[in-house]
Amino acid sequence: MTSKNLGRATLAALPFVLALLAELVVHMTVKDRLPARLAVHFEAGGTADGYMGVGAHLLYTATSLLVLGALWAFIGVNGKLYGRSHRWFIGGGFAVAAFLGYLLTAVLFVNVDAPEGGPVDGFPLRHIVVALGAAVLAGALGLTASRLVPAPEDPRDRDPASRDRIVLADGEVVGWARGIGAWWVPVAVLVLLAAGVTVGLAQNWFIGGPLLLLGLVAGTFCRPHVTVDRRGLTVSGLLPRPRVRVPLERMAGADSRAVNALAEYGGWGYRIRPERSGVITRSGEAIVVSLTSGREFAVTVDDSATGAALLNTLLDRQRTGR
Repeated sequence: MTSKNLGRATLAALPFVLALLAELVVHMTVKDRLPARLAVHFEAGGTADGYMGVGAHLLYTATSLLVLGALWAFIGVNGKLYGRSHRWFIGGGFAVAAFLGYLLTAVLFVNVDAPEGGPVDGFPLRHIVVALGAAVLAGALGLTASRLVPAPEDPRDRDPASRDRIVLADGEVVGWARGIGAWWVPVAVLVLLAAGVTVGLAQNWFIGGPLLLLGLVAGTFCRPHVTVDRRGLTVSGLLPRPRVRVPLERMAGADSRAVNALAEYGGWGYRIRPERSGVITRSGEAIVVSLTSGREFAVTVDDSATGAALLNTLLDRQRTGR
């Protein structure tokens, strides 16, 4: 891990560690005044309706805050958050830690000197208001603290002139193609076809038929391939249709970089996200096209650097009218 990533991970996890330390200090201070069973869950009116042992509550608190801290640190380093998004993410972590940490600590305070049946006054709703106030203040502190570490640079902000190109002679025509098959695609097709036949025979074909159709359509993409030529970027299967094509007119530039299927696209297949879409068969290198609309289109493929460089060359030709 680089020093920058270490700093980002530390800052992301810091509020959860501080919340845990505060909980431990309060616990050590009041533990002799706590009942054997703590009231830890309350109805809307504040009346206790759930209980937990003192040790179990401490274990639950420590586990919750440490897991959240580890998750925040992991996303802060690997979540592809850039610029303002990264700062808001750090601020959000401070807010979550303050809100949750205060409520978990408040549970201890309301149980101090309480009878075994739970605190007489229940859980005063003012604690919710205080927790929200603490979250706002901590969030603002987190936004300020996020400036202490450099946010990851957005690869989409690269200078177009710095992108790789392929040198072509005037009038030279060139294309590039690669297969992007994945082992799980044929397996998924077989599962869909088998499910369609089974459901159709056992139940009815109104349910089995669509599964069969979906399996047949997916089957055409058992061995998809990517093509880069004067028409742009095309992803197609065994048949001419369906296919995905991004024409040069919609492109601002292309890069080759590693993508994370889960973190960036939420899974595998043809993915559509708020700021990006793509054909994602795995995590790893991909051609990532920056569109003139501000969105991205990505396709995971080997030798993506060559495909991206050719796209940039073809874009230059189109812009200069050659």
